[in-house]
Amino acid sequence: MTSTTATTPEVAPFRLFDLAVLRTRRLGPSILRITLGGPGIEGFSGGGRDQSLSVLLPRPGQNEAVVPAGGSGTWHEQWRALPEGERAVLRTYAVRAQRLRADGSTEVDLDFVLHGDGGPASRWARAAAPGDRLKVLGPTAADNTAVRFRPPADTDWVLIRADETALAAAAAALEWLPAGLPARVWLEIPCTEDRQALNTAAKARISWLVRSEGAARGVEAVRAAELPQGTPYAWIAGETSGVRALHHHLVRERGFGRERVTCTEYWRRGLSEDQWREAAAPAGAAGGGATDRPEGAGAGQVEG
Repeated sequence: MTSTTATTPEVAPFRLFDLAVLRTRRLGPSILRITLGGPGIEGFSGGGRDQSLSVLLPRPGQNEAVVPAGGSGTWHEQWRALPEGERAVLRTYAVRAQRLRADGSTEVDLDFVLHGDGGPASRWARAAAPGDRLKVLGPTAADNTAVRFRPPADTDWVLIRADETALAAAAAALEWLPAGLPARVWLEIPCTEDRQALNTAAKARISWLVRSEGAARGVEAVRAAELPQGTPYAWIAGETSGVRALHHHLVRERGFGRERVTCTEYWRRGLSEDQWREAAAPAGAAGGGATDRPEGAGAGQVEG
């Protein structure tokens, strides 16, 4: 359901990187940040904003993730061709930040949303320690097809709505926005302690919708809001039903042009990413395309 709102590259420049865990930090009850780097990160070049990548995890009993060693077709076609019980578990996350350190090395932050025992990515993240290895399918050029936050040049103001799984992407997009650009932002999180300090030069009005405090859902909060005048651009990400409801409200009730709304469905309630990808594939939704970009939409999916 992602709408094309600006010219995007025709080629998706991605390859496998073998990264090391440098450190971990708990950001709140629901979110764990893992910083990756090491010699294997050379050549990694993200486009900021809602840049996504795919992490490749070993299955139980495996010492390392089983990934394609070459062959015909795209990388994802090669991955799907491997035996289902052996091929690496694939999960898609947003890059919260990419930094160049004083010594010339690169670091990348990924934020993992933790829910109980969770799925394989949550379990890996909980146990991660400095020195652990992680394979990722990541970008080698900043202008790549896994960056979807692309406000057109004539945008007067921006609307952002994200749940906790898209919080990292929303935070990175806010940092990218130009100084003084008006932005209305609604961020849904599980509990008060999951709030984060966000940096932006935009003229942003940020509303935290905390579920444990009984806050309204994103679509309800936006429906009740008085929005700025001028030509908008909206970026909506998170659980499928919330994304679609808000898209309907903005296009059908507010009169936003479809080309000015980017919708990214990060997860679907009751489904793991594997199940969601299989369900989405016949309709050509995000996660079903046979390309060499990361599958799925983004960051810290709720796993089943």
